[in-house]
Order: sequence, then C-alpha cells, then structure tokens
Amino acid sequence: MNPIVIIPARMAATRLPGKPLAEIAGRPMIVHVLERAREAGIGPVAVAAGDPEILAAVERAGGRAVLVADDVPSGTDRIYRALAQLDPFKAHDVVVNLQGDFPTLAPELLWAVLKPLEDPAISIGTLVCPIADEREANTSSFVKAACAFEGEAEVAPALYFSRQPIPWGEGPRWHHIGVYAYRRAALERFVALPESPLERREKLEQLRALEAGMRIGAARVAHGPFGVDTPEDLERARQLLSG
Repeated sequence: MNPIVIIPARMAATRLPGKPLAEIAGRPMIVHVLERAREAGIGPVAVAAGDPEILAAVERAGGRAVLVADDVPSGTDRIYRALAQLDPFKAHDVVVNLQGDFPTLAPELLWAVLKPLEDPAISIGTLVCPIADEREANTSSFVKAACAFEGEAEVAPALYFSRQPIPWGEGPRWHHIGVYAYRRAALERFVALPESPLERREKLEQLRALEAGMRIGAARVAHGPFGVDTPEDLERARQLLSG
C-alpha cells in the first residue's frame, strides 16, 4: 500500500463555526491534526480546504493544502476532488480520510485503519472502539457499528451502522470512529454513487457503500480520538494540549 492522508476542513461547521482555525495552545486546530497525521508516518499529508483562510493557515505552518470549492455534498467528495490536484498521476492507491476535528489524535490509529485493507476483498477500512456505557449506546450522535470480532481478531466485517444501540442481545457493542481508508478505486466508485435510501434515513454516508455491495472492514482500537464539536469540547481540547 502507498497511502496518502487527506484532511477535509471547512469554516461553516454547524455547531462550531470557524472550527478549523479555533486556537488551541497557540495554533489553529487544523494544524494540530495535520501534525498528528504527519507523526503517524504512513504517507504524505494534505488538507482539502473549503476556504482560503484554512489554506493560508496550513501553508503558514509549513503544510500542504489545496482549495476545493465549497459546493460538495460531503467531506468524502471534498477529499476526492483534492486528490485529483494532489496526485494526478495516481501514485497513491489508498486514501485516508481523516476528520479535521481530532486535535489529540493518537498517530497509531492511522496505522490501525489500514489493517482491514490487508484483505483484498475489503474496499474500505474504518475504526471502532468499545462503547463505554448505556448512555453512550443510546446517544444518537455516537454512531454504532454492527460487527463481531472472533477471539483476538483485530479486524471484522462491518455489517451495518446506526444511531441506534445495535446489535441487540448480550455482548460487546462498538462505537464507530469516523476515520476511513479507501482503496482509490473504491473512493472513485463511492463518490459516483447516488445517495442511498438507508444513508438518507440514518444520515450516515457509509451506508451508501454497504447498500452498493462494497465491503467495509473495521479495526478495533482501545480508545477513539476526542472530537471537537462544541465550545465545551474546544475548551477541553485546550486543557489537554496546554502542556
């Protein structure tokens, strides 16, 4: 595999406008995410910026960014358009889609998301971690993945994703972490597909891939990254990175 990491970022976040440039320990949040991805060392890292301000902030920090018009339906479409500028000769066969609101990301998670692609039948890799409690299981903003790991296996097929606490019955439940590793051909196919019925119903774009017959493999990790979605989250990130 020859991966490239692309971080989609736009200023018009619904719950926290201007989030990518929010200051944390003296630097914009998008720069923290960029640095965590570089520390992983899995391949080159770039930002797919929806706004000139983000492009300028990344370049001031010595990073690479490309401007993608803000008329795309999702972050996945944004990274696909950015990929055409970043790698026009298709040297990279795997594209990692990393959200720009994980400033405390553990770099080893980017290695973990590549593990499912060791199976040639898997089109998309992603991550899951254990659900901590019933409150988390019943919170719709915590997306759940239906997958079952055999013994000490690190990877399992992801059969469905929902905002409801699935699957039913006794046993572990898994919180889906929105980091993806796409085979390049899978990414090209995905963005060409129309929005699917279950995607529309659950408001989860990964269901588009499953409904089209694409296989998603989930790698389990002990803990997910801390995402910044609210002013309270931002304050917590500032405290965590203040040292």
